[in-house]
Amino acid sequence: MADTPDDAPDLEQDGAIRPKLIATKEQWARDGRGLTGASSETTPRDRLPPGQRLVEDWPVLDLGITPKVSADNWSLAVDGLVEQPLSWRWADLQAQPQTTAQSDIHCVTTWSRYDNQWRGVSARDLLALARPRPEARFVVFHSFDGYTTNVALADFAEDGVLLATHWQGQPISLDHGGPVRIVLPKLYFWKSAKWVKRVELLADDHPGFWEVRGYHNHADPWTEERYSD
Repeated sequence: MADTPDDAPDLEQDGAIRPKLIATKEQWARDGRGLTGASSETTPRDRLPPGQRLVEDWPVLDLGITPKVSADNWSLAVDGLVEQPLSWRWADLQAQPQTTAQSDIHCVTTWSRYDNQWRGVSARDLLALARPRPEARFVVFHSFDGYTTNVALADFAEDGVLLATHWQGQPISLDHGGPVRIVLPKLYFWKSAKWVKRVELLADDHPGFWEVRGYHNHADPWTEERYSD
């Protein structure tokens, strides 16, 4: 399997893809690393999902590539099965209603962080502008480093989902996916794409970077949807 991002990066970037990291995470999927066998069907749905441990910091995880993206050169396309395709620059994003939300982070690598304060544009507001066509059922996020990940449109349209620009009252740092990243609080955090540049709506599911490498299409932390069956 090629150790390359799914999309060709279109900005200058620092670093390079880390094949050993990708191979390690592919091995985790084969081994079922972190799986406990517990789920919300067998245990109460506690705040901390099965197999997770609490941390106070926010670990930095990526493919080894950091795109040189900033408010000055950031752009977003919302396209595919929509009635009104969108093409935004930073000023367009800032002109939208701003939403704040608090949520927990649950990473598939088994750490969780509580009480993250986010600010940005809600997915619901974005979708209201783009107007998904009736046949749209899935979303693929494309990032400036070439990363992709897929979710159901219904999950993207959930309350609390953001195109986030701020964390804990400060602009999201480049290391953590700023200036704009997706935040999908009900799914494992690899679904919350960093450095988002495109939101593509589709009729059929198109697995993303980690999904074709053994990771679960849906990624519900409380049912331990870490890896593909």
